[in-house]
Amino acid sequence: MRSIRSLATFWTLLGLSAAHPASAAEPGRPASRDRPPNVVLILADDLGWSDLACFGADLHETPRIDAMAREGVRFTSAYAAPVCSPTRAALLTGTHPARLHMTVWYEQARRSQRDRPLIPPATVADLPHSERTLAEALRDAGYLTAHVGKWHLGAASHYPETQGFDVNVGGTFWGAPPTFFFPYRGLWSNSDEYRYVPDLEWGAPGEYLTDRLTDEALRIIARAGDRPVYLNLWYHAVHTPIEARPEVVDRYRARLSAEHRHRNPTYAAMVDILDHNVGRLLDGLERLGTLDETILIFLSDNGGYINEYRGEVVTSNAPLRSGKGSLYEGGIRVPLIVRSPEGAGAGTVVEEPVTVMDLFPTILDLAGVPDDPVRADRGDGRSLAPLLDGPSDTAWDGHDALFWHFPHYYPTTTPVGAIRSGDWKLLEYFEDGRVELYDLASDPSERHDRAEDCPDLVASLRRRLRDWRREVDAQMPEPNPAFARSPE
Repeated sequence: MRSIRSLATFWTLLGLSAAHPASAAEPGRPASRDRPPNVVLILADDLGWSDLACFGADLHETPRIDAMAREGVRFTSAYAAPVCSPTRAALLTGTHPARLHMTVWYEQARRSQRDRPLIPPATVADLPHSERTLAEALRDAGYLTAHVGKWHLGAASHYPETQGFDVNVGGTFWGAPPTFFFPYRGLWSNSDEYRYVPDLEWGAPGEYLTDRLTDEALRIIARAGDRPVYLNLWYHAVHTPIEARPEVVDRYRARLSAEHRHRNPTYAAMVDILDHNVGRLLDGLERLGTLDETILIFLSDNGGYINEYRGEVVTSNAPLRSGKGSLYEGGIRVPLIVRSPEGAGAGTVVEEPVTVMDLFPTILDLAGVPDDPVRADRGDGRSLAPLLDGPSDTAWDGHDALFWHFPHYYPTTTPVGAIRSGDWKLLEYFEDGRVELYDLASDPSERHDRAEDCPDLVASLRRRLRDWRREVDAQMPEPNPAFARSPE
């Protein structure tokens, strides 16, 4: 079933409306209009795969995003990197983080960790200017390009203004704000580091960051007039600090019961406010009359954060295993919703494995902008446009396999790589070389390691994973000669 409201929700996120009637455009392609479609890329920070009601959340209420999923295409096997900066780099370049040598977040890339059995590689902290970004491609095609919110892709010399964006509101090298409340400044997480979110002056006490970023996005869209807009609305929510307006927190605390998997009322309130702002953006697009001219994409940058914050577990990714930082499904599988012009594919659910690198060629395809042949030849991403038309017999030139590379430590993992081919997924841990094998079709929670049962398959997948690492020149950790193991 197709619905014009599909695009309408998309446009609403942008702040535009469905004032224009649908044209007889090819499904899944831009409407036949005088200008290209707007593109709005909404990125949540640390939002888990099952944190939305339409993906199985039990405590959290997300009616506006759920409606967007009904009016668009919902991808149930979409994948990102296990931490934020690599995903953001992959989104903007269509290139695998391992190929970019950007496999960990900005601050960690600038540190040397030498207290564990392996020494992680020295990785790239700043998104290289040699990479052609999505913003540069769309700006060259006549788009107004704007970034609002979290950047986390380099120091000032690599801020959005140097990567193809005409406008930057709030984007810095910091990964999280010191507080979600105005004036958005203060000491970070019990440290002596003073942080702030720039360009958000003239607020008022009690103003909340997620609301303010939506305000700024809507102002940009309104001022663009008839010029097509590419907007990154990259919220800081729902990353730490876990803070929300008290009245919303109280509402979820009153709802909480022993049966809920999600048990953090403050985090639930953050998800609620994020959902409300997606709705505000959609409503704004509808008022501006551009909803039926917008490509709208919503996703998260990695799996949900399952560790504690101030004594409370932040979230649960169940039924998926583990969370942020891990290469188990809970760390890399993310919610993805796409609403394309004219409501193509409304209500479709796609189970095919896709990745964040696919969004670069998808957006250029839908916007009618030629891709860079050098970038396209890398083969890291495939256009999802054929999947946005709804059920059809048209074959999608998808992925024979997906790969991950995280040669770093995190509370949920030691250095590790992974491959998914079909329903089979293999993880290879670099400290001791052990492997784990899971059949995601029958075991999406990754509870039953099949490595001993399938030695031939393990050997084949391990060989492909190692061949891929050589192909992309993936950086590997090295043994730490100074590490003293505890006596057994």
